[in-house]
Amino acid sequence: MHEQRSTHPADTTTPVDRTAPMTRPQQAPFRRTVWRRVLPAVAAAGIGVAGFAGPAHGSGMGGVTTTSEHSATGSVPPAAAADFPTWGTRWVVHATADTGSPAVGMINKTAPGQDRITADYQVDTGRKVCEGSSCSTSMAHLTGPVSGFLSVVAVDIPQDRLPGVPVQGGGGQPQPQPGGSREEMLQRAATWLTANNGAQVPYSQAKVWKDGYRQDCSGYVSMALGLPTPGTNTVGLATDRGITRPVTPAELKPGDLLIDASGDNNTRHVVIFEKWNNDAHSSYTAYEQRGDHGTDHRTLTYGLPGGGAEFKPYRPVKFGD
Repeated sequence: MHEQRSTHPADTTTPVDRTAPMTRPQQAPFRRTVWRRVLPAVAAAGIGVAGFAGPAHGSGMGGVTTTSEHSATGSVPPAAAADFPTWGTRWVVHATADTGSPAVGMINKTAPGQDRITADYQVDTGRKVCEGSSCSTSMAHLTGPVSGFLSVVAVDIPQDRLPGVPVQGGGGQPQPQPGGSREEMLQRAATWLTANNGAQVPYSQAKVWKDGYRQDCSGYVSMALGLPTPGTNTVGLATDRGITRPVTPAELKPGDLLIDASGDNNTRHVVIFEKWNNDAHSSYTAYEQRGDHGTDHRTLTYGLPGGGAEFKPYRPVKFGD
């Protein structure tokens, strides 16, 4: 059974410079007011607010809702809850944790800061969104008033990340961290076998998991490789020489990929090679994200004689060999 890649626009994203500093200074109330007058006109002209260079959030529009208020003695309140104020008008809410993905809704449609948002987790996308001198790589997963992903730049707080909200996986789910070794890649691949409350992550071309990666085969491999969320597509994994290079079946090592990049989203597929099952190299064990099942760890013959000649072996260049 061949697996699919997503035709979502987010598949075409490329990594950005992660070395640039991310600072989010608080803006003066006067400057915030000026920009809030300008932004509606910009939106009316057809320019998305999230892509317009203006000031980010500051401290002039009120704070975050917390679990309690200051006491009479002036004690500091506990950590913030998942309810936050916003600023500006016509902020786009996206389908995935990528500002290039389709719009699924909008907040502050008619007035600056009219909507408060609730978020259950946030994703560090590695792709900066800037408004003036303030930037953030974080996208918040909203549960209200619209379900989807919103740049944290739209939230009226001085930080570049939502305080008190889990990063890359709500509910305290441990998340894989990018690493350069084959062992680390396979460890990340294994996390999806039990990430769904002890069960495998279900397959979907349209949805993203709590870590921000698409739940299809190429999104899964992108997660294991530590590529930027929501992940590249199967064609990108096979053709981007900044990600992989071709090898021969005899050269396969743990963490290498077998990719079928031909056809369409109903036929393309990619799996992660773990080990040969015998000296004859007639089968191997691999990790994959497959339709009607989800994350799997099983014996395969893709790319071997009689097992599907359309699958070709590739080596992630991050391994350096």
